[in-house]
Amino acid sequence: MSPSPEKLMQYLLMLRNNGVTDQRVLHAMELIPRDPFATGSFQDRAYEDTALPIASGQTLSQPSVVGKMTQALNPGPRDKVLEIGTGSGFQAAVLSQLARRVYTVERFAKLAQSANKTLNNLGLVNVTVITADGSMGLPNQAPFDRIILTAAAEDPPANLLAQLKDGGIMVLPVGQSSTVQTLIKITKTNSGLEYEELQEVRFVPLISGLAS
Repeated sequence: MSPSPEKLMQYLLMLRNNGVTDQRVLHAMELIPRDPFATGSFQDRAYEDTALPIASGQTLSQPSVVGKMTQALNPGPRDKVLEIGTGSGFQAAVLSQLARRVYTVERFAKLAQSANKTLNNLGLVNVTVITADGSMGLPNQAPFDRIILTAAAEDPPANLLAQLKDGGIMVLPVGQSSTVQTLIKITKTNSGLEYEELQEVRFVPLISGLAS
């Protein structure tokens, strides 16, 4: 269900006030309703700037963080994007409006199935949901123009950086899972990697292997 025009205006204003200023990103987030990705009674809070619990002990990230991560990733209309950590599917849905193709990997099979259903219901045909160990990336589809992680790694994973094209961008939270992490942007250049710290965040940890 789409939000009322008043709620949508408040939502977009909240995003702008919290640092989401890229008009392409704002338009993408305007087009993608957030409530289908929330669960149960939390759907009523879908347009608040807060993280919401979903199944398997995971979370639906707060919209301003999704917006700022998407803004930092800066996907273009010809780009192939890899997302590690599908969760509800909301981040992938926003990316679907900005990139040519989105591959999203989730270690929890139930979450992947639920996200895939939601994405299909919204008619988002350029997103592929894969149940796999996200820490391994998706080497059979590499290289990617953009890679985004929605789980915190202690350090940027070398194997994922290897799957990033030259000139590509990776956005991810880094740090210990028990403390506040730092959201960073990595640009892969001919001369090496350029790092930019964006803000403090809190994400679930990046865990290898499939979940039972």
